[in-house]
Order: sequence, then C-alpha cells, then structure tokens
Amino acid sequence: MPALETVDWTTLPAELTAFWTEYHLCTLSTLDRHGAPHAVPVGATLDLDQHCAWIITRRGSQKVRNLARDPRLTVTQVDRGRWASLVGTGEVCEDAESVARACALYAARYRPPTPNPERVAIRVSVERILGSVQVLPRD
Repeated sequence: MPALETVDWTTLPAELTAFWTEYHLCTLSTLDRHGAPHAVPVGATLDLDQHCAWIITRRGSQKVRNLARDPRLTVTQVDRGRWASLVGTGEVCEDAESVARACALYAARYRPPTPNPERVAIRVSVERILGSVQVLPRD
C-alpha cells in the first residue's frame, strides 16, 4: 500500500489532490471514551494553502466530544478501488474565520451548507497519507 509518511503539501501527487476535489463523502474515525473507533460520514476538504483538511460539524456532536478527549483521527475517502486516508489530529475551531473558511471549501466541493449557529470546524493536521496506487502512484 502506498503511503506518504512525510506530508509535503507543495509536492502532493496530482492524482491525490484531484481525487479530493471530486464529490465523494468521507468517513471520519475518532476514538470514543472506551478507545473504540467511532466512524461517521462527513464531507471533508483539502486546504492546500493552509496545509490541512477541514470538516464542518455541530458543536455538540460526538465527534467533537471524542476529539476533545483524544485528537487522533483518520479521514478516509473511497471510490471503488481508489481510496485515500488522511491520518493525523483534529483541532475543533470555533472562531468565525476558521468556520467561514471550512464552509467555503465545503461549498466549493459539495454544496453551500445550511446555516447553523452551532457550527464548528475541525482542522485536520495531516501527519501521513495512505492510499491506493491510483491516487498515490509509486515512483
């Protein structure tokens, strides 16, 4: 399985960045209070300028509570045999600038999100990327 053990945002493979612009839902996996995986569907976007990924959600969601306890996460996207996982940590951001940026990126990839006064953004710091050879070609 191909992997980027060190993520250099300036040299990500074009196949990978293109894959993360296509309309696909993702699965966010966090760890629950017992240490078990908690996986939920989300929309996720890459932010090549800020070198992170973003997810929007509701302030009181289980994923937010899980990240408050343990910031480790994985975001996975699958399309038939093509897949990629972003492995790293998540920071829950409540400031207007972060939420607006995450919403704008979400709108560009999916659709404009409905207004939600409880909205927060999860900023994903990506430590490594795993994927199929179709999105992470071998050298």
